[in-house]
This record gives sequence, C-alpha cells and structure tokens, in this order.
Amino acid sequence: MIRYLFFVLLITGSFSFLPAHAQEDVWAGASVNFAHGKLEVSKNDRYLQHKDGTPFFYLADTAWELFHRLNEQEAETYLENRRAKGFTVIQAVILPELDGLHTPNAMGETPLKDIREVIPNEAYFKWVDKVIRMAEAKGLYVGLLPTWGDKVDNRQWGIGPEIFNPAYAQAYGAWLGKRYRNFKNIIWINGGDRWGGDGNYANWDALAKGIKSVDKNHLMTYHPLGEHSSAQWFHNNTWLDFNMAQTGHCRRSYEIYERLIVKDYNRIPVKPCMDGEPRYENHPVCGQPDSLGWFDDVDIRQAMYWSLFSGALGHTYGCHDVWQMLAPGREPAGLARGHWETSLDLPGAFDLIHARRLMERFDHDSRIPAGDFILSENSAYDHKVVALRGNGFALIYFPNGETATFDFHRISKKNDLLIEWMNPRTGLLTEAGTMTRETTHEITPPSSGRGHDWVLIVRE
Repeated sequence: MIRYLFFVLLITGSFSFLPAHAQEDVWAGASVNFAHGKLEVSKNDRYLQHKDGTPFFYLADTAWELFHRLNEQEAETYLENRRAKGFTVIQAVILPELDGLHTPNAMGETPLKDIREVIPNEAYFKWVDKVIRMAEAKGLYVGLLPTWGDKVDNRQWGIGPEIFNPAYAQAYGAWLGKRYRNFKNIIWINGGDRWGGDGNYANWDALAKGIKSVDKNHLMTYHPLGEHSSAQWFHNNTWLDFNMAQTGHCRRSYEIYERLIVKDYNRIPVKPCMDGEPRYENHPVCGQPDSLGWFDDVDIRQAMYWSLFSGALGHTYGCHDVWQMLAPGREPAGLARGHWETSLDLPGAFDLIHARRLMERFDHDSRIPAGDFILSENSAYDHKVVALRGNGFALIYFPNGETATFDFHRISKKNDLLIEWMNPRTGLLTEAGTMTRETTHEITPPSSGRGHDWVLIVRE
C-alpha cells in the first residue's frame, strides 16, 4: 500500500489551507442555452438532458415567495444574482405559502378571483408570466409549483385555506398546462412540502394529470414534506419523470442521504433522483438555534456533495431569508434573521458554482456511485467519504479532510492516473501528481477539520 500525505507543498507550489471563499467566479452569459431543446430524461434514466443530448445540471434555488413578495426591480435583482452564481433553476410557487391567497402581491393582486371555485385572476398570472419570461432571458428554468401544500392539506401546519378537491385540482392543472405548455423554461413541481398519500393522494394525482393532459413539453416531479421522497407515493405514476426528496432542516449527517437519495437511486424501475430541499443556509438547526446553532456554508457544501456523489441528478440550495424574501415589516417565518437581498451573498451561495463546473466537466452516461473502491472503514455518518466514478475518472468527497484508503482498479485500464485536488470553497484546482492503479492508496487531504472539505479528482 502506498500512502499519500498532501499537506505542505503540492506540485504547483504553496497552497492555502484556510477555508477562504473566492467570490469572483461569475457565470458568463445565459445560465442555460435553450437552443439545445426541451428537457427530457436521459436514456439511462439517471439524469436530465436537452433534446439534442446535451446534459442538463439541475442547480436550483428555493424562491418560494418570488411571485408573491417581490416587485419587478427586486425580481430582476434576485434573478440576476442567481444567474451570475451559476444557478440553472429557480423554484417558486404560484399559490404561495405565506397567506398567498389573501395577502396581495407587490402589484396588489391575489392569485384567485374566486377561492371557493379556484378561478384564476388574470392580472396575477400576467405577473407570473412576466417573471418566468425574465428568468428565460437569463437562461434560467423555473421549477414551477402550482400550489403550496396548505391549499391541499393544512391540518399539520399552514394558513391555507384548503381549496382543492380532485375535480378542482384537475381543472386548475389543465388550465395551467394550457397556459404554460409553450414556455421554454418550465419544470413542473407538483406538491408543496406535503404528505402525498392517504386523503391527499387524489388531489395531487389529479393536479398532475390535469397539467400533463395538456402540456406534453415539460418534465414533472413532486416536492414532499421533510425527510420523505416523492417515490414513497408516486414512483410508478407516469406523470412523475424524476424523484425529488426533501432531506429537510434537522439532519447534519450522511444518514439522511442514505435513507432518501441512495434508496431512490436504487429503486426499480430506475428514475433520476435529487434533493429538492436540503438544509438551508442561515436556518436554525431543527429550529433550535440556542442549542444546535445555525446551518452555514459548511453544511451547504456537505449536503450538496454527499447528494451529488450518491447519484443525484442535481441539487437544490436554499437560504432561510431568501425563500421568504424577508424584509423589514414582514413577520419572519421560522426564526429567520436576515434581509433577503443581503443574504443572497452568503458564503454558501458562492460555493455552488464550483460543483456545477465540476459535474459538467465529466461524462454523465458512465457515472455511478462508487463506494466499492473505498477500502477503509467508512461507516461514520458524520465523516462519510463518498465517491462517484465513470469512464476514466473518479470524484471523491472528503467532508472533513478524513484519511481514507482506495483501490482504483475500476477507474481505468491505464496504469498511471493523474490526481488533483479541488477546494470546494474556492474552486481552486491543484495538480498533485500521479498514482498507479496497481496498488492501494491511503490518501490524506491537504487539511482537516470542520470546514476543510476536499474533492479529489482521479483521471486518466
């Protein structure tokens, strides 16, 4: 066994081990080129791609209250910030959570003219149209939720009111499908932080079927309540194109990804899967900031790489202040503490673009989760090393700079493999020489401890 210690001087020279942030990495131009065609599921059912075969990396932000609380100038500020950070999807809700049926939006409009019969208000929907077009101009998809879950079921939480039965849900879905079927940048997200089974099932199923009865152009998933997955109720429904889990705002270890993402990845029939609502930046851990603290950029990166290297098609980011567009005069939801516009630039939001560039660099069709070549004991959920491999490459995430042992025989038939470190905090790539595939290797990242996570790239 050959042991590699990378800790003082790498091949390219001196290297900073401090968890600094490189905020100058800005996405140039439109985030997505819609000329590649509409989105579809890949032939191997593992990821999303455009019609011409170009892979699509789903990197989303949760802006649930976008249509409800921002005016045009604010929406432009928000969307431009997310384009520059490399986001590809904005997740937003038409009938929003925070008293969305009664409190007017920034233009003084509410979504429905008649709540009892779910009759849309054209003036409100013209605003929704406009925001979606603004996103399109920046190369951003909108992950569009027809309604938040409290309009279907507010027995556990939410303002509601409950307005849907299956007939109304299907009619509303068909109306939405007809209105948005020719928009280039829609991904439908059924659900809205709710249980999908029991008495709720018929409503969610009817809403999805209503949209899909008219709109054949856009993909659809389902956003479940925390620590659940869409697959629990809808995996075999034809309208569900890919699975979405919500790992939620309590768990800080890999256990929740094993329970949701790994389980969804291994389901039969195969469908792409992802985390649509993970731990949010600047969110109190499990709602207990005094005893458990607040999620920060370290949590953001761990959630993202644990998910991606476990086989997820993409990832969703969230900030507790941003999803609700918190500003003076608005009651904070769930102990939020920052102005939405300032919080757009929290450290974790700058780290996402590095993952996008990394994931788009390597082949999609051959990549699979690769825990099989990690030889060392790797059962501690707080220190779980995860790996992804494909033809001629492997990507390995060390969440806290752990030492681990590997067998790289399955990566390539070539004897000499190139290695480089990626700093997930800055995106900095540093060459670190070569290693042979004929022996096992014990590898230690350049630094260790919380906030010193690393990605090792091994390639031909």
